[in-house]
Amino acid sequence: MGIGTPIIAFDTLESTNKTAAELLSLSKVQHGAVILAREQTAGRGQRGRTWTAQPGLDLTASVVLKPPALRAEDQFVLGKMAALAVAEVTRMLVPAEVRIKWPNDVLVERKKIAGILIKNEVVGELVQSSVVGVGINANSSGFPEEMTATSLLLETGRVVDVKVLLDHLCKALDRRWKAFENGDDGLAAEYTEHLWARGRWTDLLLDGQCIVARPMDVDDHGRLIVEHEGGAVNAYGLDRLRFAPR
Repeated sequence: MGIGTPIIAFDTLESTNKTAAELLSLSKVQHGAVILAREQTAGRGQRGRTWTAQPGLDLTASVVLKPPALRAEDQFVLGKMAALAVAEVTRMLVPAEVRIKWPNDVLVERKKIAGILIKNEVVGELVQSSVVGVGINANSSGFPEEMTATSLLLETGRVVDVKVLLDHLCKALDRRWKAFENGDDGLAAEYTEHLWARGRWTDLLLDGQCIVARPMDVDDHGRLIVEHEGGAVNAYGLDRLRFAPR
């Protein structure tokens, strides 16, 4: 069965990722299962940040994946798949520019519309399973200015059916998953093509210090490759590099 079967829906959860991981550990869900929540009370984003969504208005879901012989060092490919699938369904609805902000936020112009948080279970050298949490601002509004956020409703003026949105997301992710299983290596090029700030001088924080550099690409290990002002090119992971607050 493909991604999106079954969909297990809850009214309220602490976190869809947490519930998906618990069900996975008990062997109650398999590859392709989706945990959907109308409301999350303790959703998390990158670096432990809180992910907030308005109850019933936005998409908060987690997808269970079981990669075939995926080496731990290559696990960022799952982030690429998820980010590209979210960007695709956003682009279907929004006429403005849609980009992926490393590692896996999705932006409309400069405003965040979606975030992805992935938790992988690694045994030895292989990824045994993955829980891909996705939050998409569908019908929310009234974001605080400091959040620099938007939603599908704000961008289009139309209310979005969250279940239809989830269906589109599962189909987009399933297409990329099947291509990956069949040895298609086009994910890297597609991710690079949609990388936010690529080739543009940008404020970043490296080891907590402000720098100006140009994001160029992402390597196979998920590190952002940047060109420094002096011409040096280096790759950094999330433990050292992030975009400066806007």
